[in-house]
Amino acid sequence: MAKIYYVGDWAVMTGPVFAETPFNYAHKGLDIFNYGKWLKEALESTGKHEVESVPTWEFYKLAPGEWEQILDEYDVLVFSDVEAKIFQLAPDFFNRAKFGSEPLTYPDRVRLTVEAIRNGTHAIFCGGWLSFTGEMGKGGWGRTGLRDVLPVNCLDFEDLVENTEGFTAKASAEKTPLSKIDFSGFPPILGYNRTLPREGFNTLLEVRETGDPLLAFGTCGKGNVMAYMSDPAPHWGCNFVYWKHYNDFWISCLEYLLEM
Repeated sequence: MAKIYYVGDWAVMTGPVFAETPFNYAHKGLDIFNYGKWLKEALESTGKHEVESVPTWEFYKLAPGEWEQILDEYDVLVFSDVEAKIFQLAPDFFNRAKFGSEPLTYPDRVRLTVEAIRNGTHAIFCGGWLSFTGEMGKGGWGRTGLRDVLPVNCLDFEDLVENTEGFTAKASAEKTPLSKIDFSGFPPILGYNRTLPREGFNTLLEVRETGDPLLAFGTCGKGNVMAYMSDPAPHWGCNFVYWKHYNDFWISCLEYLLEM
């Protein structure tokens, strides 16, 4: 059994917002959405694996030592819509009460993550507006040490490719761990992060309409890594999550990741 720590794909909606007077703006409602429920359920669908799904704000607020403990405990990490700043910043950097009391530094979670992967932890990187390079460069993965363990190369500028008609997938080789899945019925995904193939890593799926990588695998040290350049959840994946082979797709990817 693999223990999986899944960061991202949660959201809080506040609103709608009403301007009731020039001095009173009221939010009429507060909802929390776990958009990661589909991927969590898919990875747990065989009963062999256990997924802990956490919002990015919980990852951001981890105290020194807590991320190290998680890295020791879990076999697979999943990052989806987790921008580089979540790794690189800490809440106390914005706590003015602590300014000047002592130097504010914390363990580098990028370094710890890369070291864990090289030492045998496996990782899945998924796409979104805040993944890879992301919208207006906000993802920022390629600006950090994460670039050394990604199975693709990030662009140096915004990488979002979106279309209301959607994109489909095709296998990059005749025989892959996903060969048993019929991709002729792959549902339209509404966008993806454009990346470049990385030497020494394998692209298993491409975007049919553009030839860009969609799914890539590889090995970094003792750990295996996977990148799916679209979203495992809505909105890019609002059709994908209802595909009849959605669970099969993710289980096949996970088993290949664990066995490479």
